[in-house]
Amino acid sequence: MKAIIGLGNPESEHQATRHNVGFQVVDALADQLGLTLTNNLKLLAQIGKNKSWLLAKPQTYMNQSGRAVQAILQFYKLSPKDLIVVHDDLDIPFGFYKIQQGTGPKNHNGLLSIYEQLGTKDFTHVRLGIEGRGVAKVMSGKNYVLTPFTDEEAYRLETVIGQVVKDLLPLSGNR
Repeated sequence: MKAIIGLGNPESEHQATRHNVGFQVVDALADQLGLTLTNNLKLLAQIGKNKSWLLAKPQTYMNQSGRAVQAILQFYKLSPKDLIVVHDDLDIPFGFYKIQQGTGPKNHNGLLSIYEQLGTKDFTHVRLGIEGRGVAKVMSGKNYVLTPFTDEEAYRLETVIGQVVKDLLPLSGNR
């Protein structure tokens, strides 16, 4: 079983922000796989699963994502090699993504929390580029990640998420 955990913030006001693209990918995967995510207070996350997949959206704040990830891996007796974390990445331009083992952005507090809880970075990272501030970068990254996508970006993001979902589906080994 593969655990795909999308990072984001649980409040409704953050739903369409750049920091929540991990949640958006998990929602798209859940739709594709016919899974419903339900709250699991013990695991600090919304969880949906079948024989091959476990999808999760931590319901902690981004900076505490590691607590939920660790609880999920322990409960389902999974190791970091079974883990795929989907997250936003300011090191990658908007519209691009990378799927890499053990490699994340320079700064990401959600990932830092996971690294600290698991004691490793050695899991699959799905890095969705959200950088679109231009060369001047007049807004700090901390503030920028909490801004919503423009209508044009939201439209383009649907295509990117669709491609990410296509790339993730074969990773279960059972599809």
